[in-house]
Amino acid sequence: MARTKPDITVPDLTGKLAVVTGASDGVGLGLAARLAAAGAEVVMPVRNPGKGEAAVAKIKRQHPEAVLSLRDLDLSSLSSVAALGATLRGEDRPIHILVNNAGVMTPPDRQTTTDGFELQFGSNHLGHFALVANLLPLLRAGRARVTSQISVAANEKAINWDDLNWERSYNGRRAYSQSKIAFGLFGLELDRRSQAAGWGITSNLAHPGVAPTNLLAARPEVGRARDTAGVRVIRALSRRGILLGTVETALLPALLAATSPDARGARLYGPSGLGHLAGAPAEQTVYSRLRSEDDAERIWQISENLTHTSFPAGERPRTGLGSTAVSRRRVR
Repeated sequence: MARTKPDITVPDLTGKLAVVTGASDGVGLGLAARLAAAGAEVVMPVRNPGKGEAAVAKIKRQHPEAVLSLRDLDLSSLSSVAALGATLRGEDRPIHILVNNAGVMTPPDRQTTTDGFELQFGSNHLGHFALVANLLPLLRAGRARVTSQISVAANEKAINWDDLNWERSYNGRRAYSQSKIAFGLFGLELDRRSQAAGWGITSNLAHPGVAPTNLLAARPEVGRARDTAGVRVIRALSRRGILLGTVETALLPALLAATSPDARGARLYGPSGLGHLAGAPAEQTVYSRLRSEDDAERIWQISENLTHTSFPAGERPRTGLGSTAVSRRRVR
């Protein structure tokens, strides 16, 4: 007897403008399709225009009435992030939903972004941090829901505060975990600052569990010429319905976090099954590594300095780190 796959009901999003990063394949593509099917107009910023056009065509085949548009974005380039921000601010349309979904995972060798940051820290965290800063006026105008996609990896390892760029000793898994911890701290701090300063933005976190996405597949652009053994195992287990989810179920926590009237700020949403690897989406306990407000303020300050972006000054619920101030010199 076939098992019933989990799903959620998405509210009517007619008249809403949504932006989804990483929407050219995998979970991001599925999220864009579901948002468009619910009536939202979806902006899909992509690094590869060919993949973006194929993604739009695929969604259109499923949902002919979908309203979609592509924009250029390379999260590993702060100038690209700034250019997208300028483009969207020039269009002057309030953004109601932002899903920070794009990511890169465990390049076999250390790589750097255009600006000299370790690739995962620079793309997964700093690129999205700068994107939110650049889009803040539009997010405030739309009283936006901002959902940032983290990972079960944010529940392991730690931030390498003494070597954020992994210049002295590179470990791909630890660097990936660091990027997702930093990103999670940012997402929770964004909600705190919004509530304290009256920005009108609600920010929360989601994670997809484990599913056969392209994060561990062959990606020559990050130095991985063939699929990893890990992704082959994940695909086999997913096909058999053993422990792990599918791309269609993996997108549900972020979809819930971004659209549900019941989803709240400063919360984490993920699969509710065994080990939170798969299953119906639900709120879950925020990972221990994301609970320190001191760490959140510290990574916020560092990120502003490294990206040369800033958010409006305002009161925070807590203050004072003293020794955590950092130089505005970019880490190399």
